[in-house]
Amino acid sequence: MNVWPIFKKEMRLYFTSPVAWVILTVFLLIAGYFFYSIFAFFTLASMQSAMNPAMARDLNVTDSVMRPVFSNITVILLLLMPLVTMRLFAEERRSGTIELLLTYPVRDGAVLVGKYLAALAIYGMMLGLTLLYPAMLTYFARLEWGVMLTGYVGLLLVGATFLAVGVFASSLTENQIVASITTFGILLIFWVLGWSADYAGGVWGKVLAHLSILEHYDNFAKGVLDTKDVIYYLNFTLLALFLTLRSLEARRWKG
Repeated sequence: MNVWPIFKKEMRLYFTSPVAWVILTVFLLIAGYFFYSIFAFFTLASMQSAMNPAMARDLNVTDSVMRPVFSNITVILLLLMPLVTMRLFAEERRSGTIELLLTYPVRDGAVLVGKYLAALAIYGMMLGLTLLYPAMLTYFARLEWGVMLTGYVGLLLVGATFLAVGVFASSLTENQIVASITTFGILLIFWVLGWSADYAGGVWGKVLAHLSILEHYDNFAKGVLDTKDVIYYLNFTLLALFLTLRSLEARRWKG
């Protein structure tokens, strides 16, 4: 499918411009701050629990530190993932190279997969760097590695979904800022749907809860790997990529 040349081109563009470096730096600074703050609070609670055995029984480093860190990372992703994907197709459309790219002997699907995998690789680097946090915690306490693995699987699925939406938004416009804002807007809508579920109640409440991106991550954060949550993120990702493919094909026919 000629995916590899597209992938290499996108990775080169990421790292020969400030984009990847700035995103990685900002992500690590914010995530590191959250980890430090949560761990500092846990340390203080641990010291206080030395005088209160009942309080000590409720302390768990996985639930008290890593679970909140995972939840905070999803918020960071909501803000940063649109920046990872905004230029993928928008810049090609602005510079006019999208027509040239689509006339090459490569399928639209190969172009899409190559660009998406490059964005996913950047995200994989971001997640990989956060492995330093559980590595540090193992010096102080015993972690529940099953919960940790489930949490990271959830973050990978959430990030993959966010990136797919971003790629779709980028295929619709030639303006990177518009692509970024559109991505953020779509993700924010599906983020806050769960907040309305409690007020809607009944069938509509269940529908809104099911559509909520945030609601489906809760089980992963708790260490529960539920098939319906995995299917939700996979379906969301595939739908966004499918719509992107249709967008590219429509442009090919117009061009």
